[in-house]
Amino acid sequence: MPRLIGQIDRVKNEAILDAAVEVLSERGLAAPIDEVARRANVSKQTIYNHYGSKAELVRAVAERRADEIRVHLRAGDAGKGPAEALAAYGRLLLETFARPRGVAFMRLAVAGAAEAPDVARALYEAGTLTNRLELAAFIALENAAGRLDAPDPLQAAEFFGGMVIGSYQTAALLGVALDLTDPEIDRVAREAAERFMRAYRRDD
Repeated sequence: MPRLIGQIDRVKNEAILDAAVEVLSERGLAAPIDEVARRANVSKQTIYNHYGSKAELVRAVAERRADEIRVHLRAGDAGKGPAEALAAYGRLLLETFARPRGVAFMRLAVAGAAEAPDVARALYEAGTLTNRLELAAFIALENAAGRLDAPDPLQAAEFFGGMVIGSYQTAALLGVALDLTDPEIDRVAREAAERFMRAYRRDD
């Protein structure tokens, strides 16, 4: 089948996104597309042909990470019960602020937001905002299934995100070492899920 204009194969696309994560983590939102292209072993024009702008490239990077975080909220994992799905979601959410590359990426993104507001907005919309909206949709489905009673799913999603991230986000952005081990991340995520269920579990 002929390739559509702007379409690139999956391997090349993953190489571009991997390179973008590396370069953005090192140089922030001001990172040059030339360097992304060099590390991905593609031309700069290939990136622009496919994504159109740096903002859309960053959006794609954020969407890929968001997909990894949200996977546990989809039907297969939701079948295990909301507490398990929430704990799994929470673990991946907190890992963003407990891993050096994730922290470096977020710190440089915040630092460069004023100079590249369109790129910063794309990062927020495709990452944090989309994650919260999908969590709210998951909560709404659990409401409809009779397992939760959260009158405002979006607000409940914000509460859960706040419980998981807490002050860890601020510490990470300020460069304070978190030293969170995998068992500690798991403990925080499970505790948040259990507290959320105590607050919103439907008792009929």
